[in-house]
Amino acid sequence: MNKAELIKLLQDIEWEAFEVKEAKSEVPKSSWETVSSFSNTSGGWLIFGVKQLGKRYEIQGVNNPSKIEQDFTTTLRSGKFNRKITPVCKKYKIDNKTILAFYISLSDRKPIYFNEIRNTFIRTGSGDQRATKEEIDALLRQSAYGTKDKELTIYKLKDLDTKTIIDYKRYLKDINPEHPYNQLSTEKLLEKLNVLVCGKVTIGGLLVFGKQDTINKLLTDFRIDYFEIPGTTYSDGPTRYTFRLSEEENLFRFYFSVISRLVKKIDIPFKLRKDGLATDNQPQVIAIREALVNLLMHTDYFSTMKPRIRVFTDRIEFMNPGSLPKPILTIIKEDFTQPRNPTIARIFRCIKLSENAGSGFEKMFKGWLSYYKDKPKITNDIDYYKIEFFFNEERLMAIGDQKSSQKSSQKSSQKIIELMKVNSYITIEELAQDLKITDRAIKKNIQNLKEKGIIRRVGPDKGGYWEIIQK
Repeated sequence: MNKAELIKLLQDIEWEAFEVKEAKSEVPKSSWETVSSFSNTSGGWLIFGVKQLGKRYEIQGVNNPSKIEQDFTTTLRSGKFNRKITPVCKKYKIDNKTILAFYISLSDRKPIYFNEIRNTFIRTGSGDQRATKEEIDALLRQSAYGTKDKELTIYKLKDLDTKTIIDYKRYLKDINPEHPYNQLSTEKLLEKLNVLVCGKVTIGGLLVFGKQDTINKLLTDFRIDYFEIPGTTYSDGPTRYTFRLSEEENLFRFYFSVISRLVKKIDIPFKLRKDGLATDNQPQVIAIREALVNLLMHTDYFSTMKPRIRVFTDRIEFMNPGSLPKPILTIIKEDFTQPRNPTIARIFRCIKLSENAGSGFEKMFKGWLSYYKDKPKITNDIDYYKIEFFFNEERLMAIGDQKSSQKSSQKSSQKIIELMKVNSYITIEELAQDLKITDRAIKKNIQNLKEKGIIRRVGPDKGGYWEIIQK
């Protein structure tokens, strides 16, 4: 019996992930590794009484199903694991043989391990792998999801960047002039935003409003990495990247520096508001803004990774250190998730740069699909998640045509310079004839060469000559 036949018979099981064990007369010891990996990674079904033979699955059944079920469930609650685990239990008869199925849920209090913390396992593909120290550390930080940025630091109001606070207050007044926070003093406003608690600055408050030197005392090499890459990968472009964002003071500064670059990468059709002014507040732009703020709200800033945004020719990619708290389908279905950094979320939501409720993923998906064809792709792993926004194929073809045109123009310009070196009195008509392009194209190339300081015209149009300035 193959896998497809087994799944067909067990139609009421949702096969998110599964592992089969023979378990003829006792619970296999390797079951504990699978319980740990399912609990830490994505949940899944553990099947007893099935043997895997290569790509085939053979139903063998278990000899004493009641005893094996009792032994298994008792062990999960007996203290062998660091937390009690309660599986969903099902029993099936196939070909007069009994198989047992146990669903192990994804835990919200990771890591889950047996006997000692080094026995922490994660699911990779269809197998169980012992977690590395870095992965265990990431799981431990995940267990503090939604609380870390509320923690107090040793810093006070004087350690925050005054100009950033002034700019934030100005932005709040411009975007929401009726907001009651506009009437508060600086200290009272920061208390309302949970930046200041009992006179001390929270971690989230420091990241948004702090001075760079002060933040770096808490987090080594604090930054948001932003790259613009002239290809679909690092390797297929003429250079590794054409732009990399320089360091900024804090998250508030990073946000505006990054968004000013991102909006230039998105197609924004010209539209008028009711008052006759142009607007860029279109769904595909809002989707990218939401993705950027989502990155700032959900990043694990204590990870060794850095939050990263890369703009390729075919997509924009946001990479967040720290995994999602739940599977993405669950998040979208529930339309709500607690942000990893609720203080940072509160600060940005107050100035309407993010959703006040919900995860924001649905807004990203719908906004992007309102203009582009491909649905954003989300990859979630043990210590990061990534969301990619793909451009339309027509845009990529246009970029290719533009590059081809630029390359052709560069060749024409080089040929013009070579011909001028041979004959400094050569005319536009003669150049056009030699290069087999129009007079207009020749004039455009000559104008570009003049602006770059490569050539100049000496004397009148008739009777003058060309001088090559830059050899």
